[in-house]
Amino acid sequence: MFLFTVTKPGLRQAGALALCAVCLCGTVAAAVHFSGDAVTAAADAAPGIETTQDIGSYFTGYGFETDLSTAAVDKVKIPKKWDDSFAAFNQVVQESDLDLSDYKGKTVEKWTLLCPALSTGDQDTYCVLLVYKAKAIGAYLLQKPSGEVTGLITAAKASAETAAAQQEDTQATAAETEIEYPTE
Repeated sequence: MFLFTVTKPGLRQAGALALCAVCLCGTVAAAVHFSGDAVTAAADAAPGIETTQDIGSYFTGYGFETDLSTAAVDKVKIPKKWDDSFAAFNQVVQESDLDLSDYKGKTVEKWTLLCPALSTGDQDTYCVLLVYKAKAIGAYLLQKPSGEVTGLITAAKASAETAAAQQEDTQATAAETEIEYPTE
């Protein structure tokens, strides 16, 4: 048998504890009920680079189609001290309105995706995106095995010029093969 004695101050403490428990339960219930809308609104308000599709969309904006099935991610560290070659590399990155200067000494994600349209039998071209905390901080094209790095805008212009030249050749060939039939 247990004997439980409640005094006036003990009764006040028990009442306060019960009131806190009711408030806590109400807060948890409200959070569970409204959590779906809050998460959706936050996701729409702050878009970032979080998925492979986001990376593919980033490069599609520059006119490069990528093969999402070849996506690979590595962790790389931006050096604190830059030599001339890394400064030149940053100039290539700056071509796409991004800059690595603010990220010296940081470890970032390096996403690599194959760009089939720019790949040949001898060399494969990869679209590379550097991401720090779901934010794109660097982008460029990398040719393997040569290791040549190209800025996105330079490559997009070259690709557009090549496509225009091919279209002119196709039109010229079509014009040459037109057959004129005699009319009566």
